[in-house]
Amino acid sequence: MNRIDRNTDLLQVHGLKKYFEVTSQGIHKEKREVKAVDDVSFTIKQGEILGIVGESGCGKSTLGKTVLRLHEKTNGSVLYRGKDLFAKNRREMKDITRNIQMIFQDPYSSLNPRKKVGSIIGQPLRIHKQGTTAEISKRVEHLLDEVGLNPRYRGRYPHQFSGGQRQRIGIARALALDPDFIVCDEAVSALDVSVQAQILNLLLDLQDKHKFTYMFIAHDLAVVEFISTRIMVMYLGRMVEMADKDDLIQRHIHPYSRALFKAFPAANPRGRASREKIVMGDVPSPIDRPTGCHFHPRCPLAESRCKEAYPPLREISPGHSAACWVV
Repeated sequence: MNRIDRNTDLLQVHGLKKYFEVTSQGIHKEKREVKAVDDVSFTIKQGEILGIVGESGCGKSTLGKTVLRLHEKTNGSVLYRGKDLFAKNRREMKDITRNIQMIFQDPYSSLNPRKKVGSIIGQPLRIHKQGTTAEISKRVEHLLDEVGLNPRYRGRYPHQFSGGQRQRIGIARALALDPDFIVCDEAVSALDVSVQAQILNLLLDLQDKHKFTYMFIAHDLAVVEFISTRIMVMYLGRMVEMADKDDLIQRHIHPYSRALFKAFPAANPRGRASREKIVMGDVPSPIDRPTGCHFHPRCPLAESRCKEAYPPLREISPGHSAACWVV
């Protein structure tokens, strides 16, 4: 069955919030909130690759985990094929998780060191009772071959593999139940550059073959540019800009997006000294975010109104939205 229809909304996120309560250290303990994801809304079409980019600590990974309900929401909704994931009970969620999976950032800690590779990849099949022992074994061998590993390696332990091979094992585990939506949480950030290219090409080949839909999270702009069809830029828990990849690359509107692109290493190192200053100051604490637009203390275009109220996300051109008062 061909599952790809780019006019179909696979995932709809409305006003999603995820806050974490933290307690300050010292004599006077005070409870405060970290607004890791704060009122984020977007839609992912079936068959597309939505790249999510931003500095470390901007809420990308928390967003991905909350979308899959690995974190419980604070507010908002996540609809998968029109079904509200947070309205489902545990049994109903078990059925849905067959279609939504995650590839984790760390290929070392995400694999159980006490289990053999065949057992790790086959575990989702056993949990969901997908076949006999012989059928599961055959499926595991097929998955290993599909991600570029020798099926005979199924009897080895994770420590016997390199980082890139371990990530291939993580990908095989995510594919075990034949999902249609996969969240890739910094899936290549822990790998060498040459290995990153191999894994990215593998993900694209698998998407072309199986018609997956990806939500690809990364802080490396080059990686997001390479693999995505659409890009969302996040800053301190909020979406600040979203557009088709080519549109965003050619015309990044939000001052923070411009800063990200200017921070990308130049091919000619001689030009570094003459390059304009990228952005002012450091990233504010997510516990004590600035009022108004959270980027205004570092923004060269900031006006008085930027300090007073957070700008609404508005469509600048068809398919291109930004949250900024001055653009």
